Amino acid sequence: MLRTRPWFLFLVALVFSGGCRCEGPGLGTSRGDFRPQETEVNFGRVLEGTQARRTVTLLGTGRSEARVTASAGAPFAVVPEAVSVPGGGSVELEVVFTGGNGGAQGTLTLVAGSRVEAVALRGEGVRPLACVPSAQCRESRFELEPGACVETLAPNGTDCIPDSRCQERGRCRAGECVGTPRTCDDDNPCTVDACSPTEGCVTSNVVCPQPANPCKVGVCRRDEGCGETDAADYAVCGPTDCKTANLCFLGSCRTVPTPEGFLCAPGTPCQDEGRCRGGECARPPPGELVAQFSAPLGGTPVAEDGGPVVLSQDGALFASVCDADAGCRLVSFTGNGLQRFEAPYPDGGARTLLAVSGAGVLVQEPGSLERYALASPGERLWRAPLGEALDGGVPSTGVGRTAVSAGEEVVALVDGVPPALVRLGLDGGVLQAGPVEGFGGPGARVALDEQGRVVLSAEGGGRVVFAEPEDAGPGFVTVPVLEQAGDAGSSLAVAGGWLFAGARTFAGTDGGAPVPVPWEERLPLGEPTLLLDGTGYALATACDGGAPPCAPGTAQLVLRALSAEDGGSRWEVPVSAPGAEVLLHEASLVSGSAVGTLSDITPDGGPTRTYFQLFARGREQAVCPLAGAPRVAGATHVGNFLYVLLEREGTWRLEAFGLGLQGVAETRGWPQRHGLAGTRRAQP
Repeated sequence: MLRTRPWFLFLVALVFSGGCRCEGPGLGTSRGDFRPQETEVNFGRVLEGTQARRTVTLLGTGRSEARVTASAGAPFAVVPEAVSVPGGGSVELEVVFTGGNGGAQGTLTLVAGSRVEAVALRGEGVRPLACVPSAQCRESRFELEPGACVETLAPNGTDCIPDSRCQERGRCRAGECVGTPRTCDDDNPCTVDACSPTEGCVTSNVVCPQPANPCKVGVCRRDEGCGETDAADYAVCGPTDCKTANLCFLGSCRTVPTPEGFLCAPGTPCQDEGRCRGGECARPPPGELVAQFSAPLGGTPVAEDGGPVVLSQDGALFASVCDADAGCRLVSFTGNGLQRFEAPYPDGGARTLLAVSGAGVLVQEPGSLERYALASPGERLWRAPLGEALDGGVPSTGVGRTAVSAGEEVVALVDGVPPALVRLGLDGGVLQAGPVEGFGGPGARVALDEQGRVVLSAEGGGRVVFAEPEDAGPGFVTVPVLEQAGDAGSSLAVAGGWLFAGARTFAGTDGGAPVPVPWEERLPLGEPTLLLDGTGYALATACDGGAPPCAPGTAQLVLRALSAEDGGSRWEVPVSAPGAEVLLHEASLVSGSAVGTLSDITPDGGPTRTYFQLFARGREQAVCPLAGAPRVAGATHVGNFLYVLLEREGTWRLEAFGLGLQGVAETRGWPQRHGLAGTRRAQP
């Protein structure tokens, strides 16, 4: 029997125990090992170009130290790239994310010997908005949450530029730019110094009193102030013609023979100035008024009831046109003849122009009013059926019977049973409506005075009232302004505190006795009438050798300037020769107390020509025929241009005629900009 020795069994057990690797839980190991505590790291939202940092913890799972290398691809990075993890201990790695524009994903790779671990990395880069402050003394910055610009007040004392150029050295204070007053005094007694909020310091010369001696002029000297000096030699100091002149020499007025070449007549838009030659005023014959541009209109202009065919607002021109193929539409041009847009009317039917204002173009279709936008595409803004404001009858309004207030509300006289006054809001809705007995018919007129009060005149012009809102109701009450007998015409002009009704009577808008106009042997036309600075202008028929009705070949058209204070004539001038037929297309106020007209004039037995005429101080200053023999539909005078819709060789066109410095349209008064071709309101 074989016996085993004890020492041999010990060796065998020792060998087998060394070859056994036990890695059960809690048993440990004799070599280094690790694992990451996190499986994913989310950096969230990070501004583009900035960095966010997070930590990853490595846990030592062996008894001995583990040498771990770490790596991560852009836009992620890890610091440090190699660490030693002690057995049973832990080490933190810092992972960095650099924000770009958009989401990013990556992997943190950890390696120790043959062991590889991975941690998912996620982040979102956010590109900030370009934040611009809404005003001075504001700061705007992008906030990551909620991803928007946030505005705050700039710190007090921050430099800024004051809104007014009458302030300087601006500093922010509680969100407002506050400056110190600018000093504009130039220490010169010959200047008037002031400050304009938009222009800064402005200076004008002192106007010294005009001496009684016409050959002396006032002059200001810096050291002495206002005084006088001799007028320039050859300055006119009394009545002067091409034979005898009263001229200044060395400060004295002398009567001398008129020098050759002396200016005797100023130039006009179609004729050069005149010079004295051999005792007569010689000037070249007038030429034709040539168009600056001629643009096809694209159709036939709508011209009804003597209303406007072309309107102007902020440099843009508007016309209502129709043709057989494309129907009817609103067309708009620039002031130099380029088409801005064409806006077809919804049903293709015709529309009559009534007024234009900052809110749009007001037109009439049968039974309703419409307003169209000023800018392309010129869409319809609203439509207001007039029948909704009436109890019965066929609703209608028209030229001279609508007005637009400064607040862009529309006031309309509407024919019905009975006639009514209707006020429409910005959206075309009815704000107020009520009957106004006695103010129906195409000859009735509505206007708005400087205070925004509604003025009505009855057909025939014999009755004028204010229409005021009822105290407790939706309608209106009328307050009498004037009553006048007879047929006074249909016109109504309101400007400068005066009414000019029917070309026959003036009345103050604030009360006072009516002032009749003694026309004597003249028969005034109802329209047009003009009114500016207490002077009314009206046209009348005069007979050569008697009172109307005129004998054949003796009638002529005259223009008279009338005083609103006493009704008397300031001056009168013939528009045509006796026997000529006149068709007036436009009458406008012109700077310098002048009146411009565009009319077809047919002399007795002669061909018809279209003329622009300019009248001032009882004289015809200019008479300029348009080139050719056009058929004119209408015109409007804006600035120093006359815009005319006319037909040449079967094509309707928009043409512009330059009138020079003599023909600048007046921007005040009635009806320039506010009459038949405008809003029919007096300027506030």
